[in-house]
Amino acid sequence: MDDGLLEFKERETLFVEVVLPLSLSKNYMYRVPFELNEHIAVGKRVVVQFGKNKIYTALVKSISQTAPEHYQAKYIIDVVDEHPIITQNQLQLWDWMTGYYLCNEGDVMSAALPTGLKLASETIIVRKDDAPVEEVLTDKETILINALNNHQRLTIDDVSALLGQKTVYPIINSLLEKDLIYIAEEVVEKYRPLLKSFVSLNSFYQEEENLKQLFEILERAPKQLNALLSYIKLYRQMNLIPKHQLLEDSGCGQAAFKTLVDKGIFKVDKLPVSRLKENDDDFVLNFELSEAQHKALTQVETEFEQKDVVLLHGITASGKTQIYIKLIEKAIEKGGQVLFLLPEIALTTQIVQRIQRYFGDAIGVYHSKFNNNERVEIWNKVLNGKYRVVLGARSAVFLPFKELKLIVVDEEHESSFKQQEPSPRYQARDVAVYLAHLHQAKAVLGSATPSLESYYNAVNHKYGLVTVNERFGGVELPLHEVVSISEETKKKKMVSYFSAKLIDGIADTIAQKEQVILFQNRRGYATILICATCGFAPKCVNCDVSLTYHKTSGKLHCHYCGYHQSSINVCPACGSVHIEQKGFGTERVEEELSLVFPDAKIARLDVDSTRTKNGLQQIISDFQEKKTDILIGTQMVAKGLDFDNVTLIGVINADTLFNYPDFRAFERSYQLLAQVAGRAGRRNKQGKVIIQAYDDSHRIIKQVIENKYLEMYNEELAERKMFHYPPFTRLIFINIKHKDQDLLNVAAQRFASTLRAQLGKRVLGPEQPIVARVRNYYIKQVIIKSDKDTSIQKVKSILKDTILQFQSEKDYRSVNIQVDVDPY
Repeated sequence: MDDGLLEFKERETLFVEVVLPLSLSKNYMYRVPFELNEHIAVGKRVVVQFGKNKIYTALVKSISQTAPEHYQAKYIIDVVDEHPIITQNQLQLWDWMTGYYLCNEGDVMSAALPTGLKLASETIIVRKDDAPVEEVLTDKETILINALNNHQRLTIDDVSALLGQKTVYPIINSLLEKDLIYIAEEVVEKYRPLLKSFVSLNSFYQEEENLKQLFEILERAPKQLNALLSYIKLYRQMNLIPKHQLLEDSGCGQAAFKTLVDKGIFKVDKLPVSRLKENDDDFVLNFELSEAQHKALTQVETEFEQKDVVLLHGITASGKTQIYIKLIEKAIEKGGQVLFLLPEIALTTQIVQRIQRYFGDAIGVYHSKFNNNERVEIWNKVLNGKYRVVLGARSAVFLPFKELKLIVVDEEHESSFKQQEPSPRYQARDVAVYLAHLHQAKAVLGSATPSLESYYNAVNHKYGLVTVNERFGGVELPLHEVVSISEETKKKKMVSYFSAKLIDGIADTIAQKEQVILFQNRRGYATILICATCGFAPKCVNCDVSLTYHKTSGKLHCHYCGYHQSSINVCPACGSVHIEQKGFGTERVEEELSLVFPDAKIARLDVDSTRTKNGLQQIISDFQEKKTDILIGTQMVAKGLDFDNVTLIGVINADTLFNYPDFRAFERSYQLLAQVAGRAGRRNKQGKVIIQAYDDSHRIIKQVIENKYLEMYNEELAERKMFHYPPFTRLIFINIKHKDQDLLNVAAQRFASTLRAQLGKRVLGPEQPIVARVRNYYIKQVIIKSDKDTSIQKVKSILKDTILQFQSEKDYRSVNIQVDVDPY
């Protein structure tokens, strides 16, 4: 190219549209300095000033030569990346999500990018303790590292002042890549790896002559000699020798072992280990599919010729995971990448381990429990194509895939795939289907109890449908027995919350060295404390809900905002000491059960017992290793757990599932009961399920017992058609919030009237939701129920304009409006 032409191109005035990690209704335009023209590209991060003093890293969405009409564009300060970190397909996905879920693109960016890729002037950086020292640093990097050695933490503004320049982001980015610094959020990460002590022999004694001399020296110390002999024996079997195993095998004792360490004969290193035991018998790598699985796999591949999405409806323990693995294998052979979505990564560690064992280093795991450095590392490996398979929770749909060929959504019915707070309130299953469409990839939705929406799409030939009706290995479905709590109470056969049949079943199961899972969908000890004299019940100061009593903390907790206070023994209203506990949760079940079975080892699996990543995995690990006899849990126990020794499932009170004011209550009850029941008898022995309920003749219980999903589907569908609910209509919930209840009532009424003037009877409300105040914000709800004949795009456009017009009015600027599209 002619030098003159090149110079002219470099002097072109370029403008970039950027996405800022802020909830803005429009993207902002910036001007590019001439010297950065050749460095700018769509998908790169750039440093920009927004507002008076705030500096952010924004993403370049588009480049043009057209200046903004209504304001003078500021210059971008610098370009952070050498190569784009976002693909064109990702930007298209963000656009679709912004339009479909009525959110701002900045919200999507905040949800999509790991914190380590979102730097702002307030971001705090910290020196990493175990950082490698041999890294070659530039002068400015050295100055920054030295400053961090003297100060615990620095903000990016501090770094700018220290180096005397605004463009510090590339330097920080470089130190992040060299693994020398942390982003501050990572410092407070609760997760800590489980460290175990491993023993190694001093390299000096690994030479034969020196080892012989060591034997002679230790002849007078038999315990130390035993430790050395045990080490040599274990070393032939394994590379890493755990300290506890060496002590156990040699019987040398802590004192003798310490002497060997002090003498420099043994060295002890603490290394991170997995919390779950590798169960090699549990999963064979070169497995053969059963006839039913092979048939299902062939059917899925045949459906893929006509349809891009296939629903795999396989009963619990039918071996869907093996079918997924064969599909993944074929996608990888074609050079593609695979996304495997799971409802909650922490609860499906077993699937993760199986698939990791099968595909090895080509697999990455991505979810919110990882620290920021790990998430950025996985992001880059997906971008560079190093990970062929990614296992992830809902946020994994945002990863930068380039060769995506297959998406698997396991347990597609799970409510965990729906993001509730903050915006964007997306449904990961639906986003995954659109993502597959963008990449021209295939998607498999798998479940034993599919959501009505997915099954409806399959029946109406929008999706392909493949059904597996037999369990893997010919194992029979569990036997079901329903116990009437009312009848048992009349006959005085109830012991606390347990019927005689359930107690006998637990006793027999434990006697046969088998395990039990008990399901109670309430956590805490007592659902409510109430004064027997005046009826006073303690309520949350921030929310309109009663407080739940937790015995472990001895406090009353709010499950909405986290508020807690001391429990009460005396009624603050009337002074009575007759305080009664009503309702019961998993804590109470655990306590009562320990009185009935004092020798049994009991564990609890709920949000309270699994506050940390470690706590959850330890409970599952202990149960898998048969250290626990009985596991009591909330709906967590229904999510993808696979234990070979569980033969009895007990549902303490099924009625709490049915009596919930939601149009999906019966569907969710069926799914939950069927999934919980499916944990029983998953290997060689038929399991048993005992369901306790007051309404023991409820149709959902009968349908679960008889495994009649289609009957439940048809009845629910007929009801939804009659009352105009999805899948026959589209729902949009609009939550209007404010701390002033009077202002909220006026605002909600005004908003609904404005909307109703354009959409008519499709607008319902405003009404109070079940919980009318959360975190001191009063809530009113407006619902848009739009039939399938109405253009949903037009409805959304009207809603968006109405919100913008409403919030531009001075009186209502402080009113918070949240939109939830497909709130189910």
